[in-house]
Amino acid sequence: MAPSHSNKDENLEPPRITPGGAWNIQTVSVGCKVYIRRPGPDGGIEERLAEILSIREKPSNPYLARTRGNAVKEEEKPEDKWECFVHWDQFNKRLDEWVSGSRIVLNRELEWPRPKAQPTKKAGGQKHHGKAPRSQSVKKATGSAAATPRAGSVTPSIGGPSTPVPNGKALASSLKRKTPHDEQEEEEEEGDEDAEGDMDMDVDAEGEQEGEFELNTETPAHPPLSVTQFSKEQEIEKLRTSGSMTQSISEIARVKNLNKLQIGKYEIDAWYFSPYPQEYAHIPVLYICEFCLSYFASQSMLLRHRRRCDLLHPPGNEIYRHEDISCFELDGKRQLAYCRNLSLLSKCFLDHKTLYYDVTPFLYYCMVQRDSTGCHLIGYFSKEKESADNYNVACILTLPQYQRHGFGKLLIEFSYELSKKEGKLGSPEKPLSDLGLLGYRAYWAETIVDLLLNTSEDISVDDIAQKTSITHQDIMNTCTTLQLFRHFKGQHVICLSDAVLERHEKVKSKKRRRIRPECLIWKPPVFTRDQLRFGW
Repeated sequence: MAPSHSNKDENLEPPRITPGGAWNIQTVSVGCKVYIRRPGPDGGIEERLAEILSIREKPSNPYLARTRGNAVKEEEKPEDKWECFVHWDQFNKRLDEWVSGSRIVLNRELEWPRPKAQPTKKAGGQKHHGKAPRSQSVKKATGSAAATPRAGSVTPSIGGPSTPVPNGKALASSLKRKTPHDEQEEEEEEGDEDAEGDMDMDVDAEGEQEGEFELNTETPAHPPLSVTQFSKEQEIEKLRTSGSMTQSISEIARVKNLNKLQIGKYEIDAWYFSPYPQEYAHIPVLYICEFCLSYFASQSMLLRHRRRCDLLHPPGNEIYRHEDISCFELDGKRQLAYCRNLSLLSKCFLDHKTLYYDVTPFLYYCMVQRDSTGCHLIGYFSKEKESADNYNVACILTLPQYQRHGFGKLLIEFSYELSKKEGKLGSPEKPLSDLGLLGYRAYWAETIVDLLLNTSEDISVDDIAQKTSITHQDIMNTCTTLQLFRHFKGQHVICLSDAVLERHEKVKSKKRRRIRPECLIWKPPVFTRDQLRFGW
């Protein structure tokens, strides 16, 4: 087996390789890379390299034992007493999964973790041992008291104790909103270069052609990256293997605690970790009521709940209805339980969304599809009641069972229709996830090019912003990456090339749903200063 290399590992020593047959299941530890059997694309079984991220004893499900009753218990292999959470080599993070020990191929090579490089001390960084100001001392003491012990000092193996599950106190602390000071401390401790934000967005990317151009989606506080700094292949490779534009700074968030979710008639795989209560962790299927989003450990518990639950739509005001699509506005302060359940559910599909129980500062806009049985949740986006940066979206998600149907772009279009009603320019919080980035790229390009084609008079960037509610920065980035700017007679003009027109015609030829502004019955909510005092 050729050891796997990456650019940042070039200066490290090569990993140690143990030949096949010279190791057993008890030898495997966190960080090792082994070959594991998995279903192949042709329907057969293939052996693929994977990295061990966590090891645990196979959990027993008491709810499953009750439903089986007196069924004969199948004999279990000794290797199946252990489960490993693995990341498949060259695969997206969404495909990380728990595998049983019997799937590990013992007659193939084992690659040990690379030895960590010795930290180099920065020259000229001498500390002055003078007396610090009182405010800094208090901050330092508070940060030290809030710091949690590192789990990376102990490397668990199959022969050792299982991976610990966070208790209630740890769960509660993880659900709090972090202050900028705490985030800065965590970033300094972890040394993560890509931890740039705490919000993640996930929508369905519609079509591959729209994702061919690159956009600068950094926050204004950071200098913009050059368009030629990253090639298309490098960016696609990063999106494909990491699953997001940022990297998680929390070690526990790397390990997925749910396997499958049952929502209505759909059974879908969870993509990422979500802090559901500890008693629901690691069960085969988590059953979710598709109307109130309450969660249950067994199907019988869900059926018993459905006999009492009379909710058939999100508990808010319906502000939009066209054909079979409706949108509901929810106040996080009034519909507290529903919004918390919605946040827990969305965390299963958003890698770096900061989740906390304080949902009162947000408004939630849920898009549903109506039929004879009720209103089925398609996706949602949230926005702050009062945003200092004029963000019109804080978090956006299309559920996996409704992706690749154009609903993601419909959600984005609906968010900008609300901004038009408010008379403001809006932009989503940065950074965007991979799917969210592709969705917004496609919407910005289609909207701007369509406006230019349907305008016969001279138009400026400010005119485009006022007519579309897209911010000037997003318009400039889109026009730059589409190469719409040309220098003509001492000034810059917008010129549509044949390639841009051809791509736009291809996008317009696809039938998709559109938001009808006349069907939107909504007035921007106004909150008093007392109503914006959340929990104080």
